[in-house]
Amino acid sequence: MSAPDCFAYSESRAEDLAVMLASQVYVGTQNCSKKMKDYVYTRNKDGCYYLNIAKSWEKLMIAARIVAAVSNPKDVLVVSSKTYAQRAILKFATYTKCNYSGGKWTPGMLTNQITKKFIEPRLIIVCDPRIDHQALREGSYMNIPIIALCDSDSPLKYVDVAIPANNKGEQSIALMFWLLAREVLFLRGEVSRSTGWDVMIDLFMHRDINEAKTTLLDEVDEKAEVEEEAGAKLDNADGEEEDEEEEGAWGADKK
Repeated sequence: MSAPDCFAYSESRAEDLAVMLASQVYVGTQNCSKKMKDYVYTRNKDGCYYLNIAKSWEKLMIAARIVAAVSNPKDVLVVSSKTYAQRAILKFATYTKCNYSGGKWTPGMLTNQITKKFIEPRLIIVCDPRIDHQALREGSYMNIPIIALCDSDSPLKYVDVAIPANNKGEQSIALMFWLLAREVLFLRGEVSRSTGWDVMIDLFMHRDINEAKTTLLDEVDEKAEVEEEAGAKLDNADGEEEDEEEEGAWGADKK
């Protein structure tokens, strides 16, 4: 059996790495934790660490296999308190049919059975280990494996599978969750690798509601202005035709 048949996922590697570069997945911070040094490629003149996206892609493939190995998709929980990640985790949960917890984390969600939102997942996916530290701690109490997007300065305590990536940029977060969801669907057999996944990455990107409303209002105003201009031009054209008819009638009477 040839290599491409053995590792079908590697056929899209070059294209995936190019998109990851365009989405600035490699951009880290000016700090680097001790355990994240293995994933750092270099450091620029400004002191910003650059992550090795080849390792990011490999860890993403491993994480996708872990998610696909869970027989019941509802046993997977996606967690994030970041504003930029809310749309990404919602879309990821929608397409992979898993549970998600957006916004503020409810204390005791994994440990206190009296809590209304109490759940018992078999796997947790976290966008930022530093912000979602409460979810990581409760998951460690319940012995739940955790997958996390980790920046250069992210703490790896309680993290079982760290995916090195820029977890602060909205494009980077959207792309990583899109790639993870696509690979999970490929592994489950719900989407064929030959045809590809027809869902665009833009659906996973953060959108500001206020900006959307402002854009809609601007479009309505522009349409109203165009209609007013068109109406004014029609009125002017009708007035000119009436004047020409009156001049013609006056000339005929004079003759």
